[in-house]
Amino acid sequence: MRAAVLGRPVAHSLSPVLHRSAYVALGLTDWTYDALDIGSADLPVLLAGLGEEWRGFSVTMPCKQAAVDVADVVAPLPGLLHAANTLVRTPEGWRAENTDVTGIGMALQLAGVEQVGSAVVIGAGGTAAAAAVALASLGAEHVDVVVREPTRAREVVRVLAALDVPATITPIPRATVDAPLVISTVPVEAQPALLALPWRPDHTLLDVLYAPWPTVLASHVASVGGTVTGGLDVLFWQATAQVELMTGLPAPLEAMRTALDAAIATS
Repeated sequence: MRAAVLGRPVAHSLSPVLHRSAYVALGLTDWTYDALDIGSADLPVLLAGLGEEWRGFSVTMPCKQAAVDVADVVAPLPGLLHAANTLVRTPEGWRAENTDVTGIGMALQLAGVEQVGSAVVIGAGGTAAAAAVALASLGAEHVDVVVREPTRAREVVRVLAALDVPATITPIPRATVDAPLVISTVPVEAQPALLALPWRPDHTLLDVLYAPWPTVLASHVASVGGTVTGGLDVLFWQATAQVELMTGLPAPLEAMRTALDAAIATS
């Protein structure tokens, strides 16, 4: 049986580390997991030419929207987000799933966040939309979407509206970061603009990045006394859900975490 991570670029991906360690721990000696560098336009052609031995894919940028478009069956969550990070072979064909929400939700819970009143999401891409769903599942009553360009926040606001969560859109220079919980989904190069925001000791920040760690934003928030957690937990928990979807077996959590920690330590 075969599985792989798809995207461009994928050379840096830690998904092979996580999935291969799971196969070893589960005794799936006939399973392999590769990294395939492809763009979104390549995805339909790739899937059309695959044999039955291919059981699933982890999907990264820029292929997450294309994965929904090409799937034979779309689960409700990727349908809402119009983004899938997982494709699973089923009797009905390829099914699109999204485990990013699971990863973000678990990372928040491990950071001590069990319920959300108001929150801030920084960024407006697919990960920001997944963060919005995770916040809604924890009871969020209001989300402030903080972005460089307000017009780019429409998709995140659409997702929040579908979940009956009121939202506002705030340009970065005018952001007050009033809510105690903040999720940053922006890349490293965009983080310097966030350092001037009014961070406080009572803030909890989930920065979805994990390499390099700590990020400049994570270091700054920690320096003012805030609680910081990173994207490594997001990566881990979304991968455990993928393993279970693809293999039908419970994910071997200890083996996967040991492999991930070892890979990070040597990177």
